[in-house]
Amino acid sequence: MSSSIIEEMKMLGLTEYEVKAYLALLEEYPLNGYGLSKKSSVPRSRIYEVLDSLKSKGYVFENQSGKTSTYSPIDPKIVITRAKKNFSNTIQSVDSYTEKIFNKLEEDNQLKIIIGKKEIIQLVKSLIENAKSRIAVSIWDEELMEIKEELKDAEKRGVSIKGMYFGHDNDFKDVVCHRRIDRYLFEKNQRYMIIVFDNESVVSGVMSRGEKSQVTWTMDKEYVEISDDYIAHDHMLNKYIEGLKGQEKKNVDDYLDKIREDYYK
Repeated sequence: MSSSIIEEMKMLGLTEYEVKAYLALLEEYPLNGYGLSKKSSVPRSRIYEVLDSLKSKGYVFENQSGKTSTYSPIDPKIVITRAKKNFSNTIQSVDSYTEKIFNKLEEDNQLKIIIGKKEIIQLVKSLIENAKSRIAVSIWDEELMEIKEELKDAEKRGVSIKGMYFGHDNDFKDVVCHRRIDRYLFEKNQRYMIIVFDNESVVSGVMSRGEKSQVTWTMDKEYVEISDDYIAHDHMLNKYIEGLKGQEKKNVDDYLDKIREDYYK
């Protein structure tokens, strides 16, 4: 049995030994304690304790014949249906209680620091799943690939996805590819990310440092507005230049390059 399924089933409230015993019974039953211990690699000294726990949690049932007991699994469809119902009820109860006691500030302008690429992506995915109307992005290919499915699901819910993309192709019609990707990366030597959620919060920072990647997450209205304006300006400029052709496009690019050069002198 794979380690991944063991970890996933442990999230249902089972121990590792309980998972191994139940999965072994699904493959072969009925078995007595000795036979199940041998098949599942659960130690004989623990097998009856594990079986008692599985019985109380509704995963196995015991067949007694005289002094002999054998064990069989509860149909996994029944187990999963019950787990869905229990988790749904639990989540609803927790949601109701925590929302009731949460002392939400009228204006939460704190800057929360999130460190580590894995942790940042996990936060962003959660925020995407809770978005209701609009997400604005300024994002590189590496990060877009990690959240693409969540963005597509949001789009299917009717959430508008707009902004800037530092790559050569993407699946979102209102996300514009930046025209000067190579130069931008050469100048900055880092990948940045800005994502605005429903004009209410923003995640922004450096994403190219692996475990040392760091972003700020805030609901500060001014910070959100400045971030959204930055994305909007970049979006409009690149959208305009995208529509130009030939010499006209070259003239505009050369002119903007000169302005940029003068600015950074």
